[in-house]
Amino acid sequence: MEHMPAIRKLIGNLEARNIEAEYAENRTQALARILAAIPPAASVGIGNSQTLKALRVSETLAERGQPVYDKTFSRSPAEARSLKKKALLADWFVSGTNAVSHEGHIVNIDHSGNRVAALLFGPDHVLIVVGVNKLVPTLDDAIARAREQAAPQNARRAGFNPPCVASGTCVDCRSPERVCRSLVIIEGQAIPGRVKVLVIGEKLGY
Repeated sequence: MEHMPAIRKLIGNLEARNIEAEYAENRTQALARILAAIPPAASVGIGNSQTLKALRVSETLAERGQPVYDKTFSRSPAEARSLKKKALLADWFVSGTNAVSHEGHIVNIDHSGNRVAALLFGPDHVLIVVGVNKLVPTLDDAIARAREQAAPQNARRAGFNPPCVASGTCVDCRSPERVCRSLVIIEGQAIPGRVKVLVIGEKLGY
């Protein structure tokens, strides 16, 4: 597979940063790895992600009968806010990501900040799921991908209309509909075993 040399380099660089990493060939294998990693009795917070939706992670975990705190399950803004807060104290937090550099930097841009907050602190276990389309050579490339590709598409999906939706280019706007409110770069992990990255050999999410 053309991506394997870069994936092997990435896994080594993540592990050097105290972040566990593994590879799944496809989404079916990835979902099986996720279900095997998370104990059936654990509570699970979910960071809103098109990658996780493609894998049906929230629905599959809920079908096992365990508590799943996914804001997209909410029926009102108040309930969504409550679910996001509960996710911060869950046993596990599962999320996609906007970009990962081959050097091992994990880059995310958030609107409300609940996703990046949980990645950094709170849940004892964090699992970041990423398709090969989000792997880029350098930190600068990862930041550019988050700003130029992920943010405009996430804004459009959520029904917001900042300038980047029309232009396709970040202009560091002051629009009230701006979705890129927090840029977070994870460069390593202090607690051994807390964060794991699962790389999938498919293009998933944006």
